[in-house]
Amino acid sequence: MPVIDPRKLSILITGGARGIGAATARLLAAQGASVMITDVLDDEGQALARELGAPARYQRLDVSSEADWQNAVTAAEEALGGLNALFNNAGILGFGKIDEVEPDDFRRILDINVTGCYLGMRACAPALRRAGGGVIVNVSSTAGLQGYGGLAAYVTSKWALRGMNKAAALDLAPDNIRVLSLHPGPIRTPMTDTLPDDTASAQPIARFGESEEVARMARFMICEASYSTGSEFVVDGGAVTGQVLRLQQD
Repeated sequence: MPVIDPRKLSILITGGARGIGAATARLLAAQGASVMITDVLDDEGQALARELGAPARYQRLDVSSEADWQNAVTAAEEALGGLNALFNNAGILGFGKIDEVEPDDFRRILDINVTGCYLGMRACAPALRRAGGGVIVNVSSTAGLQGYGGLAAYVTSKWALRGMNKAAALDLAPDNIRVLSLHPGPIRTPMTDTLPDDTASAQPIARFGESEEVARMARFMICEASYSTGSEFVVDGGAVTGQVLRLQQD
């Protein structure tokens, strides 16, 4: 499909009340897009919609609920006049080694991070078809490109999402729907507040990224990457490239 002018973009963003979702909503709304912000953080989501003004709406959405998804898509089509993009951003982080994480916690992370994205694509695909096509961006992680100790359930979920993204890209290509995965590294958001300050110290770009930096990549993927589908876009300060060896000089 061709490049999308942000002024013709009608997008539903999950996990949109703060962090990467909120930064993406702000960027796209500032460029003229119509934005449906969804989250379970009602106060923060409503406040953001008020901040952004006329182009933005807020709708409560628990991404693990099929009924919530149907309500959100209906609300988006009615409020925005259609829907031609989905930013599947909602996710949760959980710590625990493979033999320590509790089964209920493991299932909960997969329910949000994987099943939530599946339900979103399933619910939004008919609306994107009605719009003549569109784009879906699924937010994975560098944890979907490599392993991390102590994050067994999270790593599992992000690798699963990476594979599902490719299957969806093939399934939806005949409908003029592009499907892409976004892989942030350590980004300074409320979800990563518990990570040590030196998490990014050995990266080529030795700092945490900012949500706005991920939002700019998301905008490119949604609006500009017209010849890409099933592809993986990484914004990680070089984290998956390798570690910089900083030798002490005598």
